[in-house]
Amino acid sequence: MDNELFWKLLEPIHPKAERFCRKLLGNRDDGDDLYQEAIINAMTRFDTLKDKNAFQPWLFRILINNFKNRLRKPWWTRITFRSRISDSNINVDPRQQYDSRRWLERAMFALPPEDRAMIVLYEIEGWPISEMVSIFGKPEGTIKARLWRARRKMRQKLESYPENPSSENDDNTDTKFGGNYALQRSDATDK
Repeated sequence: MDNELFWKLLEPIHPKAERFCRKLLGNRDDGDDLYQEAIINAMTRFDTLKDKNAFQPWLFRILINNFKNRLRKPWWTRITFRSRISDSNINVDPRQQYDSRRWLERAMFALPPEDRAMIVLYEIEGWPISEMVSIFGKPEGTIKARLWRARRKMRQKLESYPENPSSENDDNTDTKFGGNYALQRSDATDK
């Protein structure tokens, strides 16, 4: 194996791949673990990569496969303890921000692993559908349809949540959580 070439190809996409893993799993520690496992797998399989120009889709396919394998493990091996401290404005009630994040995470984690990976790549990371075709090995129309279905499933899940999750704890809050959710990128051009 050509270790030098592997690291040279990994270097420009390292931040993107690491960020992708963290967003897939919802926290830094688990995301970093997934990323490290995938890098080890990629290094051992690097000789099987025929076209070195296809390194990025090949690596992301390994990341997604490792993610799916991780979810197949028994639930008790996947429990992590973490604290969630959000950076927020002092004048803003942090409960609303926390509740919104919590409901969005629940909606995201209700998706099948591959759909979640598609949503993270397209909606959060900003990948064009044309690049996702090579990662998932599916036609462009299939990816668009899966993204649409995943957004719809998330939207339905979000709409099923209480309109005001903070009201359980505080009757003085008048902000509403329900309503329309923008689950599409505003800069999307591949639609």
